Amino acid sequence: MTAPAETRPPESPIVLIPARMASRRLPGKPLADIAGRPMIVHVLERAQAAAIGPVVVACAEREIADAVEAAGGHAVLTRADHASGSDRIFEALQAIDPQSRHDAVVNLQGDLPTLEPALPARALALLADSAVDVGTLAAEIADPAERADPSVVKAVVSSTPGAGQGRALYFTRATAPAGEGPLWHHIGLYAYRREALARFVALPPSPLERRERLEQLRLLEQGMRIEVAFVDTVPLGVDTPAQLARARALIQGEASET
Repeated sequence: MTAPAETRPPESPIVLIPARMASRRLPGKPLADIAGRPMIVHVLERAQAAAIGPVVVACAEREIADAVEAAGGHAVLTRADHASGSDRIFEALQAIDPQSRHDAVVNLQGDLPTLEPALPARALALLADSAVDVGTLAAEIADPAERADPSVVKAVVSSTPGAGQGRALYFTRATAPAGEGPLWHHIGLYAYRREALARFVALPPSPLERRERLEQLRLLEQGMRIEVAFVDTVPLGVDTPAQLARARALIQGEASET
């Protein structure tokens, strides 16, 4: 099933950042201190620097909202029991925009404090093709150890050499595709058409989604089109104490250069 013919390039995007205190390996990470400020504030500022639309943090706990608002940002409290960040941002979207003024939603994870502000726009630009339901990003795997690492999600993309983007055929934790050629590290940043996000969260988890533990497969199993833009580097996601230490070092380094 393809995207409806009446879809068009988005005119009024919004950036939504899901955040919650619960984390198996790094509890309370949205409020983890990085250079004197909570991590969620760093992500908020990177999203604002992207300058593609208003930015709202969709949070499960009041303390996250307090930190965002103290930094001058906008936060919306959501239910704490959502199964995914996609469900969380959709609740927030309905609360802040019941009139459906925003026709596209960039889902930016709340644990990317060193994100390059240009990346959300790269994903959003893919929606200029009215056949595309969702835009996302991938970077070529350079570290041989990542090729077989199941924690590194690979995007299997149909693309001609040098095209800079292509259509996602599959996402997997396995080493794929086989044979010679690049492997692509998927970056979990998504630009949804609003109707695609609404359809996505209304669907039950799909068989392949359950098997791979990758919710984007629900979209592909429903015949929705995901387009992938190739970028140079994978932004640092903070999910462990070691990654938090690395983020602190990177941001301190950026501060010392200014």
